[in-house]
Amino acid sequence: MTGRRAHAWLALAMLLVMLPLLPQPIAPLNDLYDHIGRYHIMASIDRSGDLQRHWLLRPAWIGNLGVDLLVVPLARWIGVEPASRIIVTLLPALFVGGLALVMRARGRSLSPLTGFAAALAYHQAFQLGFVNYALATALAFAALALWVRWAERPALRSIAFAGVGLLLWATHSSGWGIFGLMAWASDVALRRERGSGWTRAGLSAALACVPLLLPLAVMATGPANDVGEVAWNFTVKAAWIASLVRDHWRWFDVAGAIVLVGLVWTALRRPDWRFDPVIGSAGAILLVAFALLPRIALNGAYVDMRVLAPAMALLLVAIRIDSARQAARLFGCGMAFLALRMAATTASFVLLGQARDETAMAIAAMPRGTTVLTLVDEPCSSTWSSDRLGHIAGLAIARRDIFTNSQWAIAGQQWIRPRYPESLAYRTDPSQLVYPKACEYRTTDLGEALRTFDRRIYRHVWLIGFDRIAVPPDLVPVFRNRRSTLYAVRPAERPRTLAGTPFAPLKAADAGGQAQLVADAVVRRVDGGAGGDSAPVARHSADGRPARPYGALSRPAAVGHVPSAVVP
Repeated sequence: MTGRRAHAWLALAMLLVMLPLLPQPIAPLNDLYDHIGRYHIMASIDRSGDLQRHWLLRPAWIGNLGVDLLVVPLARWIGVEPASRIIVTLLPALFVGGLALVMRARGRSLSPLTGFAAALAYHQAFQLGFVNYALATALAFAALALWVRWAERPALRSIAFAGVGLLLWATHSSGWGIFGLMAWASDVALRRERGSGWTRAGLSAALACVPLLLPLAVMATGPANDVGEVAWNFTVKAAWIASLVRDHWRWFDVAGAIVLVGLVWTALRRPDWRFDPVIGSAGAILLVAFALLPRIALNGAYVDMRVLAPAMALLLVAIRIDSARQAARLFGCGMAFLALRMAATTASFVLLGQARDETAMAIAAMPRGTTVLTLVDEPCSSTWSSDRLGHIAGLAIARRDIFTNSQWAIAGQQWIRPRYPESLAYRTDPSQLVYPKACEYRTTDLGEALRTFDRRIYRHVWLIGFDRIAVPPDLVPVFRNRRSTLYAVRPAERPRTLAGTPFAPLKAADAGGQAQLVADAVVRRVDGGAGGDSAPVARHSADGRPARPYGALSRPAAVGHVPSAVVP
């Protein structure tokens, strides 16, 4: 399809992929909330004494800055949440636009399977909130289009792409990596089209890619990267394929993945369906990379999974169909597939947004500049969908200038660092995540965390997703709804046992559902009113049932971990 009709269909596809995000004040993407917290620190630390007390800002040239460098200047003008909303809403459209540029570089406006490929804008990495990587992927597609167009101008291309490589690396190092693979494979295919043999084409293409290696010099002289664990898991790769468009409803998402994989398989089997050699080579090498890459490397997870969606998107737009009638029908089916997927994602995001907003009501009850230990009931990674609240505390940073334990502090990957010592338990991500005991991956034990966290540092505890649990007696609830409970840490006047000190019941929420539910007796217990150790009142859960103990919280062995004062 070419001409004005192609432009109109492309505009429609780009609008459709933005549709799920348009109604959302904050995109319900898992990691995004803590990214917003980081953007706020970067934008506001110079004018916030609370942020300066909690965080260090260490600017450096690192390979993970893409959305940060777009949001932070905009945040100083319109605020961090609106700025994040604008940039993140554009990311799926940039993904589709990048694919369109690749197709145009090969003389085609739109592939018959454009709609199917566009649905991959909501790939699993994007749903997880890897927004720097999502931006880098879109820019890598656009760079690939320019790389192909300038193949006949090698000198100009070499000079320009030394800078393009640096830009992609600074956006996200994985985006730079996938572009390097795509650039080499596409250049081999171009040289093969001009009659070169395989050996000569491969060596010449490798030589042409040398300017792309400039970021290696920056990495050698910049902040040291912690290599961390490197681990392969080949059995999980089948799950990544099934999760190509993973969102909320397993049967619906897996069916969508089957359709996408089936189309590529059909193109391999039918002689009247063919792959564009240049675009197809770029997609194929990413598919090989997906098969060979580890799951964990450089302190990052999902390394192999990230590559799969760009590979499949390129393979889909590379498909050519000889029959014009069949191509037109498939184009219509692809646009219908895209519309259906986006409608379902919009519904999913509405549900996730409701969970986010109800949980975030607790933020209004946090004193500005306080310190909050956040603990989130996180489902196993094998669970298909969740409320995506593992990093919700980032919104508290953005709104209340707090310190919390959910930010990342990986060497060479972020500009911010906590001011608190590295010896502090529950200091950074993933200490906020509490997985069920049956999960394949565990970080924090809830009972141990509540007993042993440093009361000299943390003045509040935010429990998210837990229902009817017993907590140590120095934690006084100041807000509760069905999603979360916020506790204030009461300065201990003398050692106490953990048994036999239940809490006062909470007032019911008012009709407007406003935040700031305050516990009865908080004033007399925390502020030193008469009867600080008055007769206990039975604590109940939100639905009125008695609380049940969690783990070993009732054991008196935790007395030694309750200090005599809280740092002011």
